[in-house]
Amino acid sequence: MNRRKLFRLKLNSRMLLLGDRTLVMGVLNVTPDSFSDGGKFLQPERAIEQAFAIERAGADLLDIGGESTRPGSVETPASEELDRILPVLEALRGRLKIPISVDTRRASVAEIALRAGAELLNDVSGLKNDPQIANVAARHGVPLILMHMRGEPRTMQLGGFARDAMRDVLQGLRKSVAAALKAGVAKSQIILDPGIGFGKSFAQSYEILQRLPQLGELGYPLMVGTSRKGFLGATLARDGQPVPPEDRIWGTAATVTTSILQGAHLVRVHDVEEMVQVARVADCLVDPRRRPKT
Repeated sequence: MNRRKLFRLKLNSRMLLLGDRTLVMGVLNVTPDSFSDGGKFLQPERAIEQAFAIERAGADLLDIGGESTRPGSVETPASEELDRILPVLEALRGRLKIPISVDTRRASVAEIALRAGAELLNDVSGLKNDPQIANVAARHGVPLILMHMRGEPRTMQLGGFARDAMRDVLQGLRKSVAAALKAGVAKSQIILDPGIGFGKSFAQSYEILQRLPQLGELGYPLMVGTSRKGFLGATLARDGQPVPPEDRIWGTAATVTTSILQGAHLVRVHDVEEMVQVARVADCLVDPRRRPKT
């Protein structure tokens, strides 16, 4: 078990304390082709309704994305990405009580999303796709989540995996951090994500979870996203076929618990209500002060 270091993130609306308890980030995919819920929330009305449902379920943050980066996906034009997320951001502004993060690989989208009310940026490419995202984050003074991705979404799961996955993650994130700091992003505003399932074999995804404390040694808060991912579908396969994403909730729960015990400060999930419960119990293992008194 790994005791977490405390960090404070400065948002426009508040200060977020990371490490006292696990924060839960709810996923809202405003896309037609995301691996777990593609098309379900593509219409603005459905997406807005889901955002409030995620808040009611107990999420601490909402992560909105307008481009699928699932294995095999192709790039979405920036204009289309904005068309998907802007109506949602504008409708939620001043109404949603939890902070909004925008999952994007483009500086142009990040800039407009922040103006529309987003308070964090989540770049799954770790600044490799568009390094200017760091300049946007620095200029607005917002937190920046840097994820490790080996390769690009279209081809990342076709092979060419690193011989030492954790070494690859550490090297890649060190480069991402260096680029962010050079652009003026404050060290206190950076969060790291090992990118479970992004250019890693199924076995490597497990290995990274097992070795997560090594990533914590870099000195930044950690976010982990295992929710419904392919390595869980393969592990839980029936008759040789991966179980569908919606049937991976208990596998997700196991990996969320592991992530927390290994030092994760945030977990990014689809099944918010259930994973809030998982996080609450796992936090009792991390911090005895959270255990019931009777």
